[in-house]
Amino acid sequence: MKNCKIKVYFDMDGTIANLYQVPQWLERLRALDPMPYYEAKPIGNMSQLSYILNKLQKAGVKVGIISWLPMGENPDYDNKVRIKKRKWLEKHLHSVEWDEIHLVKYGTPKHLVIKDKDSILFDDNADVRRRWKGKAYTEKEIITILKGLL
Repeated sequence: MKNCKIKVYFDMDGTIANLYQVPQWLERLRALDPMPYYEAKPIGNMSQLSYILNKLQKAGVKVGIISWLPMGENPDYDNKVRIKKRKWLEKHLHSVEWDEIHLVKYGTPKHLVIKDKDSILFDDNADVRRRWKGKAYTEKEIITILKGLL
């Protein structure tokens, strides 16, 4: 392990969860249906990701989630979405014991959510990656970057 003080964070929607391929995902979210967050298929091989994350955690790497809630101000809906996102993580990455899970208001600057500014983020949003204070990568780079940490 190169540095066991490393923290790695993942966005969910569009990064590890394929929300945007769920049929009528946007219409359903606008209708306050939280199920698309649970129905989303994984992006990439979750068994491989779990295996690597568990190895990294055993070596001292901390892993977490930073994901936005849907647009709008609706605390009841936000709570339902939080539940579905956590259930998605349990379903697809059940062997990973997350050190942190931040499910935050839509548009929250992700670099302000965490304390350790020298962390790694995987996110499909280019603007979020540009603003991140540590190293930020796309969803396509997850396995390659994580293998490099082993």
